[in-house]
Amino acid sequence: MEQRKGSELAWDGRRGNAWVDLQPMLDRLFFPLEQILADAAVTQSPRNVLDVGCGTGATTLAIARRLAPLGTCCGVDISEAMLDHARHRAMAESAKNARFLAGDAQRYRFETGSFDAVVSRFGVMFFDDPEAAFANIGNAVAPGGRLTSLVWRSREENPFMTAAERAAAPLLGWGAPVDPHEPGQFAWSDPDRVARLLRAAGWHSVDVVSLDVRCRMTEADLHRYARCLGPVGMILPSLESSLRDRVLAVLDAAFVEFLIDGAVQFDAACWMVSAQAGSRPC
Repeated sequence: MEQRKGSELAWDGRRGNAWVDLQPMLDRLFFPLEQILADAAVTQSPRNVLDVGCGTGATTLAIARRLAPLGTCCGVDISEAMLDHARHRAMAESAKNARFLAGDAQRYRFETGSFDAVVSRFGVMFFDDPEAAFANIGNAVAPGGRLTSLVWRSREENPFMTAAERAAAPLLGWGAPVDPHEPGQFAWSDPDRVARLLRAAGWHSVDVVSLDVRCRMTEADLHRYARCLGPVGMILPSLESSLRDRVLAVLDAAFVEFLIDGAVQFDAACWMVSAQAGSRPC
């Protein structure tokens, strides 16, 4: 169990490097979600947007393009590997209004009120103290600034995202997570808990809306995805060869149900979380 939790959180090691290597494929996969978040983020014409858990920069750059030339988008992440890649992408497209900070948004000393909106695409579920994290992020946002975040709903509602883990768990001796709210992909699956956390951290006008978004990838992309990402992908290289072969066999079988005419299709079951920073208006 500890191996799974460790690889879930190792964004600045093997996992971060995997996301860099697979960036083009992951950007294609999550493009529909990127567009939804960017659309929502620019609704109120913000000037300075913070992107929490920006990874390799796809959402940061998408928002920066929409805000140019007057607005900016700043991504923050703990993974130096992903941030280096994001900076190179920004330079390649001369996105001078996109910048990137290395740090943990839970503890980073942002300038008070320096942003008027904050967004995140699957980047807020890994804080060890989410209430403290969103109190800190809230301090960085001017009163009235909006939060818009996409997070995963439950494991049960996301069978594609959990297929590898469910298939390989019996071979690896993994049991079900003891704490469903431990930091990780599905830590924000309970909408009532999400709303309580945000209100306790000083946010108001909290809204949590169910969202199902069709995502697609090629069969070739699936092969790399299943072997390189997630808890199973992280542990595969360290397995002895016979066990690794057995795990690979069950992975191939687990994803067959998602293949339609040579391509993968699945619904990403998400929550779109929104809230407002500062004191509730009278």
